[in-house]
Amino acid sequence: MLIVKINRPIYLCSPKEVKDTISLPMIKFKLLKNSIDYQGCDTLMFTSKQAIIFTDEIDKSWVKYPVIAIGEKTKEVAKNLGANVIYQPKKYYGEELAKDIIKHFGDKKILYIRPKVVSFDTKSFLEKNNIFIKEEIIYETNCIKYEKKSLQKDAVIIFTSPSTINCFFKNFDWDDSFRAVVIGKTTQKHLPSYVKAYVATKQTIQSCIDMAKII
Repeated sequence: MLIVKINRPIYLCSPKEVKDTISLPMIKFKLLKNSIDYQGCDTLMFTSKQAIIFTDEIDKSWVKYPVIAIGEKTKEVAKNLGANVIYQPKKYYGEELAKDIIKHFGDKKILYIRPKVVSFDTKSFLEKNNIFIKEEIIYETNCIKYEKKSLQKDAVIIFTSPSTINCFFKNFDWDDSFRAVVIGKTTQKHLPSYVKAYVATKQTIQSCIDMAKII
């Protein structure tokens, strides 16, 4: 018997447009600061590529500091801009990540450059474990609003962050024919309990697309 694979429409809820997907951006970014205070710190930590992009716009001297980069794309952007990425953790999820930082950087004075809202309070966790950490909140993420836009049935929806999930459900109802692909376990936790999700094998958009094509 010949098995024919159904080619489902794939919606990508990311600001980035990628081949083989239907662009459905859910978030937009707003810069909040025009300066960064590095005083007292010797190491920078980034958990998103957008934080690096905005940091580079504000003050290009950031590249003289060693960088802890969380995520493949974060590392890639940091290196492309000339930074010395000294560490990229294998674990990207909340408390597991914080424990990794404690293990390897207990003697460092870390400046965490981040968005206004994060999925895990890394600063509080590290401070409780006697790690020196400061924060610079340099941007915020806001939802894009859609008016009366309908999505195709049997679609795969790719979520690349908790904020894309939050904004999606402000705009759309979940159809039983949809399937979800998420970029990681932290993102998965923000889905409603009635949504079954497939987790990409790597924390990259391409890995999400690869997963979407086979489910």
